[in-house]
Amino acid sequence: MDLSSWNHRHGDGERKVLTLNVLLLGSKQSGRSSVGNALIGGQEFQTGVAGVSKTTECHLIRRTFPRYFRRQGAESDLMLRVIDTTQLLPHPQSVHKLCSEGVHVVLLVLRADLPHLNTNLEQHVEVNTHTYTLCCMCMDFFDCVYFLCVQTLFGPEWHRHTLLVLTHADHLKKMGLQPSVYLTQMPDSLRALAEKVVGGVSFLDNSCDWPSNRGRPLREQLLRLSARNHHTALAVRTDVSLGL
Repeated sequence: MDLSSWNHRHGDGERKVLTLNVLLLGSKQSGRSSVGNALIGGQEFQTGVAGVSKTTECHLIRRTFPRYFRRQGAESDLMLRVIDTTQLLPHPQSVHKLCSEGVHVVLLVLRADLPHLNTNLEQHVEVNTHTYTLCCMCMDFFDCVYFLCVQTLFGPEWHRHTLLVLTHADHLKKMGLQPSVYLTQMPDSLRALAEKVVGGVSFLDNSCDWPSNRGRPLREQLLRLSARNHHTALAVRTDVSLGL
């Protein structure tokens, strides 16, 4: 979908503004809201205690970063429109309502510290009136469901606009496990998913008290991914049905 993401800001001087729609996808307690807070550099997205999810509906937060980068020698602002979802498979109409112009970057959110939460899961995913029964072990569940969800929402080009975020990476540090080593030890299905998405993998340290600091590397990564796609957006398909 060809989308003009650039506009001009007036006031303290005319500057271009790049607006990016970012969609967060992940299961309950995956850390979606924490990723959203890191991206915007604040605490607007509500985070819950262990086992309790605070997100009850799709939620949009905007944040503008003045003079964030230079383009063609001129300073430009970056505006992020971050959409947090309620569950792994959001309603297409809900996503479209918040970003009718499309989604520039999709963040798939998983926890790096609790792989046992992803075991022995069975889900029924209804797509275009066909029901798929997914009996998945360990990370295979996420591989299958993420693929079906994102591909159904955005079509075959979804992986070009997607990156994988692994939260609670601070627990890996406590175990003395480097992210590069962790990637080599992931189950084959999750490693295949990490290799499939063009944006690559990002680790989020949840122990950092300054969301803006921990979010800067992630913002840079999604900005590079969007630039690689010439800041075009994926259209949200509203003629499909997703359900759990």
